[in-house]
Amino acid sequence: MQFTEDQIAFRDTLKRFIDKEVVPIADEVDRNDRFPAELVPKFGDMGLLQLRLPEEYGGPGANLTTVCIAAEEFAKVSESIALISGQNGIAMIVPLMQFGNEEQRQRFFPEVAKGRMMTAVAITEPQSGSDVGSMKTRAIRDNNGSYILNGEKCFITFAPVADYIMVFARVGDISGGTRNLSAFIVDAKTSGITIGQNERKLGLNGIPNAPVYLENVKVPVENRVGEEGDGFKISMRILDMNRPTIGAVSVGLAQGALDAAVNYAKERRQFGKAIAEFQGLQFMLADMAIQIEAARSLVYDCASIADAGFESDAAFRAFSAKASMAKCFASDMAMKVTTDAVQIFGGAGYMKDFPVERFMRDAKINQIFEGTNQIHRLIVARQLLS
Repeated sequence: MQFTEDQIAFRDTLKRFIDKEVVPIADEVDRNDRFPAELVPKFGDMGLLQLRLPEEYGGPGANLTTVCIAAEEFAKVSESIALISGQNGIAMIVPLMQFGNEEQRQRFFPEVAKGRMMTAVAITEPQSGSDVGSMKTRAIRDNNGSYILNGEKCFITFAPVADYIMVFARVGDISGGTRNLSAFIVDAKTSGITIGQNERKLGLNGIPNAPVYLENVKVPVENRVGEEGDGFKISMRILDMNRPTIGAVSVGLAQGALDAAVNYAKERRQFGKAIAEFQGLQFMLADMAIQIEAARSLVYDCASIADAGFESDAAFRAFSAKASMAKCFASDMAMKVTTDAVQIFGGAGYMKDFPVERFMRDAKINQIFEGTNQIHRLIVARQLLS
């Protein structure tokens, strides 16, 4: 990876910020499953909530590589806090830049630029996860230029703290598969929206996930993103552009686990010497480092392709497969590396006194959300066979 001078300076600034603001609270956020609301304005002041917002709209104008740098650095300490950075990119900035109109950008982007807004994306439903085409949430056009939304979404990240939720719903035939899905920007305070109880999770504590219930929610037509029927394309574009970021989070998480394991192995003594002197453990550490570096290279290569732009639909499909490779490989790697880190810590690694057990718990979700890794293997195979 060849980062620019600006990206290196950005990374160094992030490290200082993380040492000061994130390291002291990372364990407490996990232990109490507390959303660190105090970080939101601090992230906003640094441009981290609005990283992808173009400069002409008052944002930093960061590219995907820069977003991945931020994700990796934060995840070395806390994946939960890493996910706050750049969240508005997938829930507001990317969809409006690629599918919205100028009126929508002029209406929503000034608020995004202030760095206080939190957003969420509502795609998943109780019976519709990887199979987006089985979505049941409905959007019915009324006679007053609005849509009426009814349905239920589940596992919606940031829903309890979101100011706006991008809701995907079906317009028309309930059995229309992926053909008649549409996307809507919904003010979270709109009458008829109910946010359910925060989910109790294995990991990713501190980041709220909750069901969203929509009962006769009125959304003006000017809040529809793109045309009717563009919803599936928009949802896939959001996921494709965010998957390298999840890969970067996985790399950061694994790197944090490796750093902790190396330090512990140098200090822990057994049979009269540091356990780092045992060849079997050295091989484990070496394999962890090799796997992390391979995943890091894949993630940033993928990000650089996106930053260069796409000249054709075929080029984007090739990127989509590469994004699946990056997310799948990096998250599988993170699960293995964090598990090995716990093993190196031995009994201590199973205790909450050390961060490696948290890293291992957090790593698991990366193999599941943003498309399960089984789905990503299908995407890669279809690209190969097409």
